[in-house]
Amino acid sequence: MSRKKVGLYFGTFNPIHIGHLIIANHMAEHSDLNEVWLVVTPHNPFKKKDTLLDNHHRYEMVYRATEDYPKLRPSDIEFKLPQPNYTVNTLAHLYDRYPEIDFCLIMGEDNLKGFHKWKNYEAILAHHDIYVYPRISEGIIETQFDDHPKIHRVDAPIMEISSTFIRKAVSERKNVRPLLPENVWTYLDEMNFYRSK
Repeated sequence: MSRKKVGLYFGTFNPIHIGHLIIANHMAEHSDLNEVWLVVTPHNPFKKKDTLLDNHHRYEMVYRATEDYPKLRPSDIEFKLPQPNYTVNTLAHLYDRYPEIDFCLIMGEDNLKGFHKWKNYEAILAHHDIYVYPRISEGIIETQFDDHPKIHRVDAPIMEISSTFIRKAVSERKNVRPLLPENVWTYLDEMNFYRSK
């Protein structure tokens, strides 16, 4: 019996939209990952972010977005870790809690360009595979990552929908319903999120 492989897709998901869902589902269906966990990153207490919804609201939207997808799961694992938190610490915590699972990172090509600046990135690469999806972005990828055996490029659809665009459109009373999973739209609408006062 081979070990279970879980991809970790980190994000503020403020709000989660169909672009996130399409990428997470593509990774779960078109790679060797058994599941994808959407890890909601907590509000950094040292940063003032007026537009960032409370952790539990963002988790609730991810929960609603993924409940009909058996291979996708919401995760609030980082809510319980000391802040500010680093991915390397989250991975260590997950390994302690689920030693039977191989955890991998899912990231956009834009994040791979800055990966060499991450805390203990060499340790992450030594113990975890990274699955990269394409993004339209500037800059170059470090040559050390070009043919790295732990870095896997997945030919996922290029999604250029942004949560920032959605928040701005909602505040301007525009209809963004097609960009959100239906039950996320309902929650956002009922709670009156992102609307300008």
